[in-house]
Amino acid sequence: MKKLILALLLSLFASQVLAHPGHGLESTYAGFMHPVTGWDHLLVMLGIGLWAAKLGGNARWQLPLTFVSVMALGAILGAAGFYFMGVETAIAASVMAIGVLLILSVPMHKTLQLSITAIFALFHGMAHGMELAVSSSIVGVMGGMLIATVVLHGIGLLFGLQHAKWDKYLQDCIASLMLIAGSYLLLS
Repeated sequence: MKKLILALLLSLFASQVLAHPGHGLESTYAGFMHPVTGWDHLLVMLGIGLWAAKLGGNARWQLPLTFVSVMALGAILGAAGFYFMGVETAIAASVMAIGVLLILSVPMHKTLQLSITAIFALFHGMAHGMELAVSSSIVGVMGGMLIATVVLHGIGLLFGLQHAKWDKYLQDCIASLMLIAGSYLLLS
């Protein structure tokens, strides 16, 4: 557990990885590593898992499944040329928004929870689709990204399902990191 927390903290000092061209995404492994090494993606993926655990019930599988499915759809749309210019800003805002959702316990209808998740996933998918449109290995790279997304959702979900005293502290730390990271991304 300590190693994972250390890895999360150290990833903040890695070079900033945003969803734009130039990352050398040409293999399934590179696709897998992209969400793991890009702290904006890492925080959102973990955050979705934590939020799903916090909501409980069917949200534990519905939110991650919605995210992965809509992210794949967004990647297809992005690769086909359907995207908007503010996708990077939307990704930064998603980092902050998930942080806020983790800190606050705002009651909301299941449809709104799934809609928020789907919108964030669409942004992430479009960004990846845009950068992969020129790649000859789009299926392998996107497959790696989707697998990494599922793994990160699962890790966030497992953290969120723990009922130890440190869990709330860890969740608040991740949420705070998300607010700081999202603010930084929006301002840079």
